[in-house]
Amino acid sequence: MKELHTFFQNKDILITGGCGSIGSEVVRQLIKFKPKLIRVLDNNESGQFYLHQELEEHDNVRYLIGDIRDKKRLQLAVKGVDIVFHAAALKHVPLCEYHPYETVLSNVIGTQNIVEASREANVDTFIGISTDKVVNPINTMGASKLLSEKLIINGALGDYETKYNYRTKFSCVRFGNVLNSRGSVIPTFKLQIKKGGPVTLTHPDMTRFFMSLQDAVNLVLRSAATTTGREIFILKMRKLKISDLAESMINNLASKYGHNPADIKIREIGIRPGEKMHELLMNKEESVNVIRNDDKIIVIKPNFISPTYSEKSINLSAQQIYSSEEEPHLTQDEIIEELKSQNALDD
Repeated sequence: MKELHTFFQNKDILITGGCGSIGSEVVRQLIKFKPKLIRVLDNNESGQFYLHQELEEHDNVRYLIGDIRDKKRLQLAVKGVDIVFHAAALKHVPLCEYHPYETVLSNVIGTQNIVEASREANVDTFIGISTDKVVNPINTMGASKLLSEKLIINGALGDYETKYNYRTKFSCVRFGNVLNSRGSVIPTFKLQIKKGGPVTLTHPDMTRFFMSLQDAVNLVLRSAATTTGREIFILKMRKLKISDLAESMINNLASKYGHNPADIKIREIGIRPGEKMHELLMNKEESVNVIRNDDKIIVIKPNFISPTYSEKSINLSAQQIYSSEEEPHLTQDEIIEELKSQNALDD
């Protein structure tokens, strides 16, 4: 943690989407490192109010109402900033499927706006928050976030001769589901169990990556402190079957709410529009650009390519994938142990 304290101390930092699950936790963790200023940008008026109430004793936090679709607002918000964490996005798969144009406005146009504003302001470091759904996307959210990744990773590039025209280091972090985050499956299952069921399951064989909120934010902060630019940081995460998650939560929580676990049924409702059975954090095509692969993290650095220039040759023999379908998956006992350690079963 010492190197993080050194990196963030006395820095001026902007977090877009700063009232969301990831953004607000980034704010909470950054406070510990004594930055000069933390600017929380979000269009969620209620979220701003409650975060301000929670952190009102900290006089180095500013609460900025604004939308990443408004470039002029971003140009004001980013003046004098050293580091940008870009967490603002539309993220719910079914809602993005129903509102594809709105998704593009936020996740694509909004990202380009904050990239351009950051370049113009000579921001030092820019970290975008991405998702496993960008890998071989089949839904609007994944496709829009893939474009967001491309805009960020190439944010500092000029023409193919100079290659790097801007001083800002642009990189992304990519991770799967954050345990117990807003709108995620755990709060949904908990509410359904509290009501006595049924617990709705899309498909019994569906698998997902997951990580704790602390793991997610730690990856975000460490990526900012270590990036050299144009990197995608991927945390190696645990995997589970959603059916195991549902059954373990029923067995653990039903009696707490006055129900017999045997009486709470699981109802299969089918895969929703845009959902995958299994998620990928890296595909074969990306794996040839891996520059780091250890026990905890994978780092991809895509080629710099223009119509007339390619930075390096590709080693096809290095191809691999990183999929939630691959075993091992957590057992039900391990799932409960993990949920308890994160207080995810508390009301």
